[in-house]
Amino acid sequence: MFKGTTIVAVKKGNKAAIAGDGQVTFGQNMIMKRKAVKIRKIYSNKVIAGFAGSVADTFTLFEKFEEQLHKYQGNMKRAAVELAKEWRTDKYLRRLEALLIVVNVESLLIISGTGEVIEPDDNVAAVGSGAGYALAAARAMLKHTNLQPGEVAKDSLSMAADICVYTNHEIAVEDLYL
Repeated sequence: MFKGTTIVAVKKGNKAAIAGDGQVTFGQNMIMKRKAVKIRKIYSNKVIAGFAGSVADTFTLFEKFEEQLHKYQGNMKRAAVELAKEWRTDKYLRRLEALLIVVNVESLLIISGTGEVIEPDDNVAAVGSGAGYALAAARAMLKHTNLQPGEVAKDSLSMAADICVYTNHEIAVEDLYL
């Protein structure tokens, strides 16, 4: 589990969003930063990526993923599979500790260093300390409201921050529309 990070992604129709909290925790008992940005748009603003885990490791993975996106002309699923293969088998990369969530208007994926590329059935995903709380809240909001993906992502992360000591209310949101 990655303490001090919660990321939630929501895809609905031709819209998608990722929200991330700003907390960076050092060890298990000290907050080092409250306003970190753990999400960003990549590939000419056509993909949003978010991470849970080591910041330095994640920047390496963002770069590698974007390289794969360029190599496969924006085919996010193919880029994710190729990144996961490289991440799992490369002597240096396999030591990186992080999880990625990537989304565009077509797909939402979780990518791990163990070779996992998971596409959730319900177009909602969360990683990090407060992931379970944020995921449950996002699913409930999608089922019972007409909120847009960015609103669902932000509100579900805010609910997680109310419960999880490793998640805060300094929330950044990135949206995509077709």
